[in-house]
Amino acid sequence: MRLDKFLSKATELSRKESKKILHAGEVTVNDEVVKDPGLHVDVLNDEVMWVGESLSVATGNRYILLYKPEGFECTLKAKEHPIITELIAVPELASLRIAGRLDVDTTGALLLSDDGSWLHRVTSPKHEHTKVYELTLADPMDSDAQATAVKKVAEGILLDGDYEPTKPATLEFIDETHARLTLEQGKYHQVKRMMGYFGNKVIELHRASIGHITLDGLEKGDSRFLSAEEVAKF
Repeated sequence: MRLDKFLSKATELSRKESKKILHAGEVTVNDEVVKDPGLHVDVLNDEVMWVGESLSVATGNRYILLYKPEGFECTLKAKEHPIITELIAVPELASLRIAGRLDVDTTGALLLSDDGSWLHRVTSPKHEHTKVYELTLADPMDSDAQATAVKKVAEGILLDGDYEPTKPATLEFIDETHARLTLEQGKYHQVKRMMGYFGNKVIELHRASIGHITLDGLEKGDSRFLSAEEVAKF
């Protein structure tokens, strides 16, 4: 790979900006100052450094699980809150895309990748990958209200603004204000809207799993690469 292209991919500098730092003598390749933007570098074996910082680029598709904390936006450009990529230390963050976003106040499993077809398989309802959500309700629901909600959710609910009911899902109550909801689709704000259908409000929401992927071993803000076996199951 050309050195100026390598620098652009590793730092998100433009090719023009990359040439400027080269001409300034700020870049070394294998401990030697290099000013030639056309120099070919081996992305796996050559050590490229910019003012003492080692640089790298992605050499294939990445598949990442992040335990998203509250207070972070599922976007790649900052708006009102910190963004999730601030929690992930890999090169070329701009090429990553998100499978199934979570609201700022929602925690839990989030998958990111630069493999577009894989992301589609993860999110497409036709592939029937279940997502498990744990939720806390503002108002207690007694046994009769719980039984009604469980039945309606299993049948499918026509939410305001939709033309088709939700796909059948599984709702399990842990107690009067805590429940677990298992879905095979991901409509906009679906969990919150489904509970709103019953006159209630979700005040805490956590995505515990996506398909076979759980958060076991991770703390909030932690991330890890998926194994080849985990990737292949989607």
